[in-house]
Amino acid sequence: MIPTAPIRIRNRLAEIILAALEKPEAHRELAALGGSDAAPDWLEGDGLACRPLVRARALSALAALAGRTARPIRSRTDLLDAAAALFDAHLYFEVHELLEPSWREAEGDEREALQGLIQVAVGYQHLANGNFAGARALLEEGRRRIQGRRLDGLDLEKFGVGVGRSLDRLFQLDWETVPAFPRPRSGGAARRSARKEIS
Repeated sequence: MIPTAPIRIRNRLAEIILAALEKPEAHRELAALGGSDAAPDWLEGDGLACRPLVRARALSALAALAGRTARPIRSRTDLLDAAAALFDAHLYFEVHELLEPSWREAEGDEREALQGLIQVAVGYQHLANGNFAGARALLEEGRRRIQGRRLDGLDLEKFGVGVGRSLDRLFQLDWETVPAFPRPRSGGAARRSARKEIS
């Protein structure tokens, strides 16, 4: 699994990955990060040691976005589809960054469901970073929030059950067993099988 980099680098890379969902020029920047050993201008000083990590996350993002056309995210369905692509590529921090603005605007059950999805994503990122206590706390809380909920017609229960199985094997987790993010559209099976190539 790919851990996150220090905050400045993590945030800059997440900006590029999220922009690549919507803008072809950001997709080209992401491709340059994944395809070259040269470090970008914003990766300087101590950050140069993170170059392999940046490249690995860029390559995962490129694989996740390979079947997608860069286009504006105009609906919750588009948002959840993009979140699923990133989550299934193990880009959990980026899922958090993508969903957070929608969570801030949501109310009631929608807000609760989005918060649960965000917490699950961050929980898996904590696990990738080796923070088992943080992972357990967020995965448990996120699972509780999505239990029995629906979001835009998506049944989140099966996803929550999968998160529970991860909790049962937290210290020996096989990343291939992380549940696939609930998908709002058909075609998820092809994307889920593609995720095996990413890990």
